[in-house]
Amino acid sequence: MPAPHSPAHGAPKMTDSQIVSLEVLAGSLETGTRLLGLDLGTKTIGLALSDVSRTIATPLETIRRTKFMNDMNKILEITGKLDVSAFVLGLPLNLNGTEGPRAQATRSFAANLTRQIDLPLVLWDERLSTVAAERTLLEADASRKRRSEVIDKVAAAFILQGALDRLANIGAG
Repeated sequence: MPAPHSPAHGAPKMTDSQIVSLEVLAGSLETGTRLLGLDLGTKTIGLALSDVSRTIATPLETIRRTKFMNDMNKILEITGKLDVSAFVLGLPLNLNGTEGPRAQATRSFAANLTRQIDLPLVLWDERLSTVAAERTLLEADASRKRRSEVIDKVAAAFILQGALDRLANIGAG
């Protein structure tokens, strides 16, 4: 079987799974592209976007979940408009590090996403990201209604920022 061709910029070719570690992703990112962070909930998907230098995550929007393909089409639209090169999807582990039903549902979503969009995806431990987002919004004196409107995209920003900080520490930020 012939070896897979490497892209011109020397990055390794992504495997069929496209779910990769942050370290593998770091070696394949092109300069000037953005990462899209996702916080997957049962009713919504929070989205956050990195800047092109991949140092700052900013809450972007919240998608109200309907059918999988409707959700995918919205994510595809955003990905195309904003020069996104990879995804960081929060993996909701239990506090003791084990995976429960929500983590399995997230892994299933990740597998389906990578079948629809030819970009790499990193699963990022999101323990306490929603708690941190809620605390930040409370400190900003956001009303209960406002918090409920923005919590998912703020949680996505916390998830993405954690991955961006780690990227910077491995020299690829």
